[in-house]
Amino acid sequence: MPVHPKIIQRKEYQVGTYDIDSQKRLTIPGMTKMMHEAAMQNVIDLKLSYWDLIPFRISWVIMRKKMEIFRQPTLGEKIMVETHPAGFEKLFTYRDFKIYDEQGERIAQASSTWLLMDTEKRSIAPIPEFVLKHEMPDMEFLPKPERKIPLVKSPGFSKENAVGWFELDWNGHLNNIHYITKMLDTLPREIHEGKSLKRLDLVYKLECKYGERLTAETQKGEEGTFIHRIVNGETGKEVTQGRSYWT
Repeated sequence: MPVHPKIIQRKEYQVGTYDIDSQKRLTIPGMTKMMHEAAMQNVIDLKLSYWDLIPFRISWVIMRKKMEIFRQPTLGEKIMVETHPAGFEKLFTYRDFKIYDEQGERIAQASSTWLLMDTEKRSIAPIPEFVLKHEMPDMEFLPKPERKIPLVKSPGFSKENAVGWFELDWNGHLNNIHYITKMLDTLPREIHEGKSLKRLDLVYKLECKYGERLTAETQKGEEGTFIHRIVNGETGKEVTQGRSYWT
């Protein structure tokens, strides 16, 4: 079976003022947004987007992500985001991301794990044949994301807020990028200004809806490491876990 001509998506961006920090570096949420926009265009081209799957009563749900940042590009730089499916395993599907600068050097990469959810039963759905039929690109895939992250037991930093209207995605749930912003926003200012994030591991566990109160908690780990989690203040359930590495 031939590989779909649009199985690999490449999308160019220029780092703008709306996505930089005080040091003119592209923020991690900004970088993630570019990755996910490229992925969305990829599934639209493959006719596997959220809207294409509505008649089948299934929808994509991200479960895990492992992001590595070798260098944060700065204001005005042009970068290229490459993404593609990276295989199947039972109920799991995988997707890889790579970001390159104008010289062709890879400056960031991420691997991710996804499931399909039955939108009526709110349960995991099997991967349908029309998804499985797509041949994967002939290349080496990135290592898969971590399945488990250490638990937060004694948080040293925390912040509480409610899910806002402009934090929702097209599905009416908290956009997965905002899980990242809420976790990292618990860290003290000196970390953001004096350090660089080199790796971020994420485990998404539950969806969040408009108005729900969330508490993001962070615990300092080994040198340069922080462990994160977000808890739903209404149910007491953990909705996501994270681990970040800074240098």
